[in-house]
Amino acid sequence: MSQKPSSAALRADCSRCFALCCVALPFAASADFAVDKPAGRPCHHLLGDFSCGIHARLREEGFAGCAVFDCFGAGQQVAQTTFGGRDWRRFPELARPMFAVFPVMRHLHELLWYLTEAAALPRARPVHGALRRRRDAVEQLTRADAETLSAVDVAALRDEVNPLLLRASELARAAAPGRRQNLRGADLAGADLRGADLRGASLRGALLVAADLSGADLRLADLTGADLRGADLCGADLGDALFLTRSQLASAVGDTSTRLPAHLERPPHWRPRR
Repeated sequence: MSQKPSSAALRADCSRCFALCCVALPFAASADFAVDKPAGRPCHHLLGDFSCGIHARLREEGFAGCAVFDCFGAGQQVAQTTFGGRDWRRFPELARPMFAVFPVMRHLHELLWYLTEAAALPRARPVHGALRRRRDAVEQLTRADAETLSAVDVAALRDEVNPLLLRASELARAAAPGRRQNLRGADLAGADLRGADLRGASLRGALLVAADLSGADLRLADLTGADLRGADLCGADLGDALFLTRSQLASAVGDTSTRLPAHLERPPHWRPRR
């Protein structure tokens, strides 16, 4: 049986990382980040033990982007496997290659998550073999050395994987009753979708920022890359939504009546049932 995407290898373990997301990645002052920070410069909240000085107050301090970021386990893979447990502070000569590899590894682990999710969909059985072979190839790539990883063409790899994920999605969504809406890439920011029947809909890459999806039926909806920042999911049914990530949930608003897939936890900042 295929391993679920919540496996330890695809879940961030900050205790085994060297705060790579706080150093390697850039961010710009916005609603998600309180300040500008270039790639390769440590965040000024980073402590000497690689922990965050405001971790318990990220949202209150204006760092919602940090609160929702998910590396899919790439951080510990780079820290412990690619660089053998050597950190960029004790070994400053490793800083540049380590920071270059981290974004690539993050993309690879995200692809692994999607491939693992797709290979676990019962109705996607016709492409299970192809999905697992592709997953094994990407997993093998994650064990390569830093030089090989830095040269990976992530865009080309995504182009190779995407048709398989699309086919898996189509096969899974075919089980949804009625008309399946194609809202791929749609601009639905702020849309009133309360109680909407979105079963089996394609919402891949849809802009759903601040959309009201309270009480909506999103069973078997494909949410790959959908932007759910500030979206109201209170009372929505996402029980078997496809390709829903922890990061998407963390960026949205929900409550105890929101139905989630069994392998995803309710974000701690969500409110009680209203």
